[in-house]
Amino acid sequence: MHPKNISIFDFTYQLPENRIARFPLGERDASKLLVYQRGNITEDVYSNIAEHLPKNAFLVFNDTRVIEARLLFRKPTGGVIEIFCLEPHEKYADITTAMSQKGRVFWKCLIGGASKWKKGQVLEKKIEYGAAPVVLLQANYIEKRNDYFIIEFSWMPVERSFAEILHCAGLIPLPPYIKREVEEKDAERYQTIYASHHGSVAAPTAGLHFTDAIFKKFTEKNMRCDFVTLHVGAGTFQPVKAGTLEQHVMHGEFIGVSVETIERIIDNIDNTIIAVGTTSLRTIESLFWLGLKIILQPQIEKESLVIDQWDIYELQADGIQVKESLQALMDWLIQRKTDKLITKTHMLIAPGYQFKIIKSLVTNFHQPQSTLLLLVAALIGNGWKDVYQYALENNFRFLSYGDGCLLNIEC
Repeated sequence: MHPKNISIFDFTYQLPENRIARFPLGERDASKLLVYQRGNITEDVYSNIAEHLPKNAFLVFNDTRVIEARLLFRKPTGGVIEIFCLEPHEKYADITTAMSQKGRVFWKCLIGGASKWKKGQVLEKKIEYGAAPVVLLQANYIEKRNDYFIIEFSWMPVERSFAEILHCAGLIPLPPYIKREVEEKDAERYQTIYASHHGSVAAPTAGLHFTDAIFKKFTEKNMRCDFVTLHVGAGTFQPVKAGTLEQHVMHGEFIGVSVETIERIIDNIDNTIIAVGTTSLRTIESLFWLGLKIILQPQIEKESLVIDQWDIYELQADGIQVKESLQALMDWLIQRKTDKLITKTHMLIAPGYQFKIIKSLVTNFHQPQSTLLLLVAALIGNGWKDVYQYALENNFRFLSYGDGCLLNIEC
């Protein structure tokens, strides 16, 4: 069956409100870890995760950094307008370029209280930088599109980048199911310890459990680690509202992968490649299909080298080996004298997908009827029901600040 015909109602379960973790644990690696291997379920804690991995493990993490995407503006009348920065305007080549803009930038946003903000009315907010001059931030409503608004932000003095503006003026955007106000500790705990590239509006939550002590154990056991970047968008929280996947539009997200990382994936293709998080998995698997597009269209231009929603089910990959595809991608980048792939992926992984590169996944427990749950089902089949039932019956904490699992692919 083509994934377009999958009914989302087959991928649901009852998630009690009190099982959603509203706060992180005191220690990152104290979270519970469910281990699923060939239908068997055991449990441990994250601090011991290295004990459950093979000696030749190659782990790939998402090093994106959550931006302070929520901006609150107070109108002269006293009302508050909340602007949620989703992603840059399409005029910018990538998130890094947009975040580095100085003085002015255009952004796709959601607006809380939009009916109270008249077009043409400029909102203002003063930002203090300690002893530095006060910055005046302005927001100008440009246009309304189907699912978002285009907002022009401008600020004086113009020396600071938009990344700096958000860091000082914005709030960390906790997921909507964490029903509480942002607290000071969220600024640290809703980031991975290795977060480096600004651009996400949600954390790659599987990585929140990892500590320096865990990485030290990986080194002691000669396990290798590497990093890719996928900037997580707000679409990650959107449930599938259509009855079948054919009517669901998969959100796109920016990815960045260095040539060196692609080369290391090639070198480890015969070992156990483990994706830490669904975002890392989608990034890694996208690489095969990008390489395949290059093989099929050797003269393909950068603007066309993206992964669309149904590409992975409709492109003809027969006879193309993973190393061949990844090498084609690496050669394409080198020929263009670039050391990093930057593009977008709309990959929708659902049951029926045949994984090309990864063999295991570390992930949190996801919402019912979500594309993330579909991804888990693609990995371990109907075993997802046993995993989630076990987690519910054994006091595991769910969603972003919750516990997680190590899922080994069902061959």
